[in-house]
Amino acid sequence: MIKKINLGVLISGSGSTLQNFIDQIQSGRLPATIQVVISSKSGVAGIERARKYNIPTVVIPHSDYKNTDSFSDAINTELDKFPIDLITLAGFLHLYKIPEKYLGKVMNIHPGLIPAFCGHNYYGKKVHEAVINYGAKVSGCTVHFADNHYDTGPIIIQRAIPVLEDDTPETLATRVFKEECEAYPEAIRLFAAGKLKVEGRKVRILKSEQ
Repeated sequence: MIKKINLGVLISGSGSTLQNFIDQIQSGRLPATIQVVISSKSGVAGIERARKYNIPTVVIPHSDYKNTDSFSDAINTELDKFPIDLITLAGFLHLYKIPEKYLGKVMNIHPGLIPAFCGHNYYGKKVHEAVINYGAKVSGCTVHFADNHYDTGPIIIQRAIPVLEDDTPETLATRVFKEECEAYPEAIRLFAAGKLKVEGRKVRILKSEQ
């Protein structure tokens, strides 16, 4: 039986991934409780989405902090107020320095097939523009454990789709996001079930809890 886990969700914008989590929790497909949503920007739609469902929200403006360490410390101060099993980066645009207590307990999703079209400044529409401009035939999404660098942590799940000849960044984004809506909850379910084992750069999915 998969235990219900407590999530901390970090956002920077519309909260579309957050909404997917909420929808999947309500439908019974995601065994989780969102304890807190932390946004790096004020006035974004993701904050309103969280408040609509009475989820505690905190705004920690990235621009208020002089470096990654102080910004991350502020985030951790808020996370520590809640019982958090897993931190999920959901369209979070900044580097978050992970403290020792949360190592192996932070996930991210990238709208591309890592290691292609990833890293600092590759996010959202920029990824899909780069894929199309390069002439790539395949794209998709990647769920991975986060580390203290952009998009370099061990890969948990990837889902691929073809890039169509008439694709625009917008149409490709729409189709990739459909895959994200399945891949991210699947990775969280595997984590909740104790079925993810990190071995160096590889994540092994166990058949049963070991």
